[in-house]
Order: sequence, then structure tokens, then C-alpha cells
Amino acid sequence: MKKLIITIDTEGDDLWSWKQGNAITTNNTLFLDRFQRLCNKYNFFPVWLTNYEMIQDDRYVEFVKKYAIEGKAEIGMHLHAWNNPPMYQLEVAQEGATYLIEYPDDVMEAKIKFLTDLIFEKTGIRPVSHRAGRWATNEKYFELLSKYGYLVDCSVTPHVDWKTSLGQTEGSCGSDYSSAKNKTYSIDTSNSSSILEVPVTILRSHKLFLKTSSAKSLARSIWHAMKGTELWIRPNGDNLEEMKYVLDQTYVSDRDYAMFMIHSSELMPGGSPTFKDERSIEKLYKDLEALFAYASVKYEGIRLRDLSNGKESSANKRTS
Repeated sequence: MKKLIITIDTEGDDLWSWKQGNAITTNNTLFLDRFQRLCNKYNFFPVWLTNYEMIQDDRYVEFVKKYAIEGKAEIGMHLHAWNNPPMYQLEVAQEGATYLIEYPDDVMEAKIKFLTDLIFEKTGIRPVSHRAGRWATNEKYFELLSKYGYLVDCSVTPHVDWKTSLGQTEGSCGSDYSSAKNKTYSIDTSNSSSILEVPVTILRSHKLFLKTSSAKSLARSIWHAMKGTELWIRPNGDNLEEMKYVLDQTYVSDRDYAMFMIHSSELMPGGSPTFKDERSIEKLYKDLEALFAYASVKYEGIRLRDLSNGKESSANKRTS
């Protein structure tokens, strides 16, 4: 069977609406167990890619540590540079959110080390999987990840160019993955080691998906089919058939895995612009149940750390 990787960007509540200087709440941690139990039902293993504010919440630590120790989940790292210590003031030249790759090399390293050590301190588990905040990576980033024991990254989004997503320093922007590979590959680093890149599953498609009978919806669907669109295994409340289609296309391809992604705050009513209330959350879980049941026929669950080819013990020695 092919593998299904479940990834969750585990972060504070509704960061889409968050403004610099405001407090970040983490109440979505109270809504995560339902998702974990759904994964358990189908023998899938969620990878909770954890950022700074979440690992400070003892409620979250208790939750994720329990399932990780039982082997039913994995704790990975997800770094948002703007609030992850140590703090450093950039020279702001444009309106955007900061990328880790905008910072000086020593500050990048200090932020990675801080969060890696904090996750270990709080859980007793050293993370080996990672996803960059806002998807941005570069050669130095991978070098530092390798230095601190990371073996697997899942930041690459094939077919997607993030250059229009601005940073804060002059000319800074997101990474361009429009020509990236859509299956696993090794990234060599300058410290004589490598990171396994496991890209997010994204298909470029011209398939027509008819949503409703309304003329406006039909016109929109035809337009997307004509120009082509990127299809993720990422719920938005109205894309169950698209997600199943990506699973089907991946299954008949030469790729040996499919990757699902969601944000932890999207599992809470009002935690995101997409799922604003309990009704939308119930619709989300109806879709998730259908999607996971569909996937379980042809896919089996796997954690990101299980793809590291037995290198985990040596990585932990490097960072102990």
C-alpha cells in the first residue's frame, strides 16, 4: 500500500487575523483530540508540527506527548520567526510577515536551537521533522536544520510560487517552488549530511469539478478548469471530491506517498477564516471522515520520522 502522511501546522488561534503586538491565544489545543481520535480510527499518524506558542501551552504538551509516546503521533517543529525567541529587530522596509530566512545567520540558528531545545525540554522527545513557517527555505536553513538533528523537511509546495507573499526587509519574499520535484529527494548540506525533502502533495489540474447548479458557480468552475489550478489534500469546506481526486491520481503515479495538511486552529470553531462556527466544523469532520475512509482502502499511515532511513539515532547524538 502507498503511504498517507497527515501533517498539521500546529500554531496559535486564527493567525490570519493576528496583528503584530497582539497576544496569541492557543485555545485550539482543546479541539485537537477529536482529530487525533479520527486518525486513530483509520490507523493514520498525525505529525503535529509545533510552533513556539503551542509548546508553551501545558494543555497541548500533555495531549501531544501522550500520543507520541504511544506511537500514534509525531511531534515535529514549525517555526514562525516573528515571535520565536530570541527576538531581533529587522529593518522593516515593506508590509509583510517576517520569514526566518530574512534574519542574520546567527539569529536564524539561535531561533532554531531555541525551539528545538524547548520542544525537547517540554516533551522529552527530540523532533526530527520540520516545516518552515510561511513555507520559505534556503540553503542556510537546511544546513541549520541538519546541524540540530532534523532529518525530514516538508516545506516544499510543488507548482506554487510564493514570491508575491512579502517579508519585511527590502525585497524579501517567499520561495518559488513552481518547478520543484513532487516526490521525495535528498538535500545535501555543507556539514556533510543531508535532509530528506518530502514535498506537500499538490497537483496542477485542469479537471472540471462542478459544485452546484448555480450559473455563477458553474462559470467559476469552468474558469478554474481552463486556466488550471493547484489541488491540495487540504480541506476548505467544499473540496472533498478534489481531495479524493488527488489521492486517486497519486495512487496511480510513481509517487509512493500522499500528504494531507491542515492548521490546528482550523479544527476549532472560529479559529480560522475558513471554519468560522460549529456548523462549519461539523461539515469539516464529515468531509474528513469520508476522506480518511476513502484513503484507508489504498493507503496506510506513516510518520515523517519513519522515512528517515534509520538515521535518527546518529542525529540525536549530534544534538544531545
